[in-house]
Amino acid sequence: MSDDKIEKTPLVKEIPPKARDLSEWYQAVCYKAELVSLAPVRGCVVLRPYGFGLWERLQSELDRRFKETGHENAYFPLLIPESLLVREAEHVEGFAPEVAWVTEGGNEKLTERLAIRPTSEVVIGVMYAEWLQSYRDLPILINQWVNVMRWEKRTRPFLRTLEFLWQEGHTAHATEREAAEEVQRMLDIYRSVAQDIVGVPVYAGEKSESERFPGANHTFSIEALMPDGRALQAATSHELGQNFAKAYDIKFAAEDQTVQYAWTTSWGMSWRMLGALIMVHGDDRGLRIPPKMAPVEAVIVPIVRAGSDEVVAAARALLATLKGAGLRVKLDERDLRPGNKFSDWEMRGVPLRVELGAKDIEAGVATLVRRDKEKGEEGGKLVVPLAEVAARIAALLEDIQANLYREARAFLESHTLRPSDRSEFFERCRERAGMIDIPWCGLESCEAIVKAETSATTRVTRPLEGGESTCVACGEPAAMRAFFAQSY
Repeated sequence: MSDDKIEKTPLVKEIPPKARDLSEWYQAVCYKAELVSLAPVRGCVVLRPYGFGLWERLQSELDRRFKETGHENAYFPLLIPESLLVREAEHVEGFAPEVAWVTEGGNEKLTERLAIRPTSEVVIGVMYAEWLQSYRDLPILINQWVNVMRWEKRTRPFLRTLEFLWQEGHTAHATEREAAEEVQRMLDIYRSVAQDIVGVPVYAGEKSESERFPGANHTFSIEALMPDGRALQAATSHELGQNFAKAYDIKFAAEDQTVQYAWTTSWGMSWRMLGALIMVHGDDRGLRIPPKMAPVEAVIVPIVRAGSDEVVAAARALLATLKGAGLRVKLDERDLRPGNKFSDWEMRGVPLRVELGAKDIEAGVATLVRRDKEKGEEGGKLVVPLAEVAARIAALLEDIQANLYREARAFLESHTLRPSDRSEFFERCRERAGMIDIPWCGLESCEAIVKAETSATTRVTRPLEGGESTCVACGEPAAMRAFFAQSY
C-alpha cells in the first residue's frame, strides 16, 4: 500500500468549540489528547498509552466487580467456523452484515470460511456443551477481555470502529430464575460503574423486541444521553433463555436425573463507554476526566526559572509524597513554558494541577487548580500548605468526581422530556431534543413508524406508572413507558 492511500491522523492545532459541531470537537479531542491515532487499516484506530490508561481504569473497576460476584476470566478463540455460526439462525441473521470472514490461510483457500468474532456466544456455547455434565457443574460464570470485529461502514473513535475492545460475560444456569437474576445483577454493575466511576448518568431498562439482541429472549441495557441529544447504548445484558443451549447442545443431568438444557446469559461493555466519558464531560478546552477514571489524578508543574534547582527538588519530593499516599500523579519536567504545560494538561483533562514555584516554597505552600471549574470560577484555585497537599488532593478529587456527575445528571434530567401529544412527540424526536419519555403501546409497527419519520427508536422501556392508558405515539392502549431518541 502506498503512503498516499494510508489515512493519516489529522494534525489538530486547536480544539474547536464543542457547541458548534460535537462531531468535529470530539474527533479533535481524541487526536489532540493523544488518546488514539488512525491505523493504516480503514475503520481501525491505535489506542495510544493515554487512551489505554483510560481503558485500564474502566477495565479494573469492572473486573473487580465481576470477580466479587464469582466470575472468572478465560479466553476463547478469535475465529469461528461458519458451520458453528449458522447453528443459531436468528443470531447469524442479526450479525450477518457485520461479520468479517477469513477465506484463505497462507497460500491455501479454506474449505470452510472462518468468522472473525463479532461476539462469542457460538464458540463459548460449544465449549460449555463439552464442559457441562451435571447440575453440580453449574453455574458457569465466565468473562473474557478481548477484541471483536464488526464490519462497520461509518466509523468514529471509540463509538464505532471495525475492531474494538470489550469484555463479554457468558454464564450458564440450572434454572430460568437464576439466569434472570444474573442478567439483572450484571446490569446493576454496569449502571454503578457508569454513574459512580465514569460519572455518566444512565437510564436502565429492557429493550423493545425490535432492538433486542439476536437470539435473546430479553435484552436489558443502560442508555446515556450525549450533548447533541443522541442516546448512546453503553452496555447490554441478555437473557438468552435456552435458545443457544439447544443450538449448541448445552445439557446437564439435573438433580432428579432428567437431562435438561441450561439457561444462558451474555453481557458486555466496550470502550464505547470512553466515548461517552469524552462527550459528556469535555469542554472547549478539551477533556475533563472524572478522578476515578483518570490515568493521572494530579500533575505537578514546577515554575522553574534560572537557578531554580530547589523548586525541582521540592517538586520531586512532593511527587514521592503523593505517590506514597497512593495517588496517580505525574511530575512535568519538560523544557516548556509553564503556560504551555498548563494548557496541555487541561486539554488532557487531568483533574488537578499542582503549581509549585520559588515563592510557594518560601511560603511553604502549593497552588491546586481544579480542571472541572472554569478559569476564574470560585473554588477553582486554592493555595494549600505543603504539609496538607496530599490530604487536600484526596478530598478535592472526591468533590470533582461528584461535581462532574452532578453536572451530567442535571443535563440528562433537563433533557428528559415528556410530551403529552403525538405532534409534539414526533417533533421532539426529529430535533433530537433528548430522551423522550412517553407511555407506549409496545407494538413493533408503532416503533417502525416513529423510526421512519424521525430516525428515533426506543432506547429502554419500563413499567407504566399509575393512570397511564394511551400510547402518545399512536393512540393505542399503553403497555409500558419508553424512552425514545436518535442514537449513535
